[in-house]
Amino acid sequence: MIWGTTKKVFSVINSHIHTSSGLASKDHYKVLVLGGGSGGITMAARMKRKVGAENVAIVEPSEMHYYQPIWTLVGAGSKNVASSGRPTASVIPSGVTWVKSKVAELNPENNTVHTDSGKKISYDYLIVALGLELHYEKIKGLPEGFEHPKIGSNYSVETVEKTWNALKNFKEGNALFTFPNTPVKCAGAPQKIMYLSDAFLRKTGKRSKANIIYNTSLPVLFGVKKYADALWEIVKKRDLNVNLRHNLIEVRADKQEAVFENLDKPGETEVYKYDMIHVTPPMGPPAVLKGSSLDDEAGWLDVNKSTLQHKTYANVFGIGDCTNLPTSKTAAAVAAQSAVLDRTVSRILKKQTPDKTYDGYTSCPLVTSYNTVILAEFDYDGQPLETFPVDQSKESRVMYHMKADIMPHLYWHGLLKGLWGGPGPYRTIMHLGMK
Repeated sequence: MIWGTTKKVFSVINSHIHTSSGLASKDHYKVLVLGGGSGGITMAARMKRKVGAENVAIVEPSEMHYYQPIWTLVGAGSKNVASSGRPTASVIPSGVTWVKSKVAELNPENNTVHTDSGKKISYDYLIVALGLELHYEKIKGLPEGFEHPKIGSNYSVETVEKTWNALKNFKEGNALFTFPNTPVKCAGAPQKIMYLSDAFLRKTGKRSKANIIYNTSLPVLFGVKKYADALWEIVKKRDLNVNLRHNLIEVRADKQEAVFENLDKPGETEVYKYDMIHVTPPMGPPAVLKGSSLDDEAGWLDVNKSTLQHKTYANVFGIGDCTNLPTSKTAAAVAAQSAVLDRTVSRILKKQTPDKTYDGYTSCPLVTSYNTVILAEFDYDGQPLETFPVDQSKESRVMYHMKADIMPHLYWHGLLKGLWGGPGPYRTIMHLGMK
């Protein structure tokens, strides 16, 4: 009995050593995961079950892990920012080594990674889940402009509450919302906050004094026609002003002015006064990927779009926002990708050929008010790939409840534990095997 208790104590101590930074002296792992976001954590959990916790490590510098999809609701005042974060230590699978550093250099030719703390780690298999980088600095006047009121951004934990402050303090004038001329994560989020702001201003009796403007660099309101058509109806019904091919290039926060370039008429700019502005920053691939032998010409991780295996290095794989997969960058896409990547790595470990393919599934719950959502789900071809046997282009209260209450639970207790691989199997059941 005493031996059993002692064994348990040692196992707890051992597990603590494995998950603590700096204590791990080991420098070779069977599977090395780069990035502790949604893709990195779910793959670490899945790999732990394949090869054992002691053979898996995650390189991630951040102390906190955030469920970012909820920031849309934080910016609109219906959720608090504290509810979106948990300590990274609490989401790393137990027994998996946490290397608390940034990735400084990638050497796939030698199967090694260097960290900014000077550590060299070698691996048999590498999973790259480094996410993407926000570039507020590419807009003149930012990020320093966030020191002023009336400006916010739901894309950063530092600026999301500023969105809510700008919205609740809005009196009259222009309420501006922007979409940059780069790939972004959750392409629906820049307009979700517009619909929520419209709803808030109606609720508080200020809507008649507001001119709501959505300036997007894109030539369309949304990339999938079925949902774009439904959104245009909402835009018309609620008297929202949408300007396509307008890209934010400068914010003069002291004067409450925003400068946009017209992408169809190079050199032509337009200045908008604002009483509130929500900025979606330009985004790009992780700096460490750019110029490495793992990237494509645009700097994104160059993977096979079906198997998520790197196109050049057979023992390197990718998941999530850092990849060049031609689909929207969302947590829902990560979930679907994780199931495929799990199968791909399993096959490679057994010296077999990958046999499961990723169809590009992604999902974007387009929040259109404080109690409605249009649930966009689609594949690589921009074809709807809907889970429920109803028309999901219609606003739904049930879908809002799913977005606000069920999905966070599914994220923390399903995806991050490596147990949720997207709704594919449920879609098949709900459509009686027809999809």
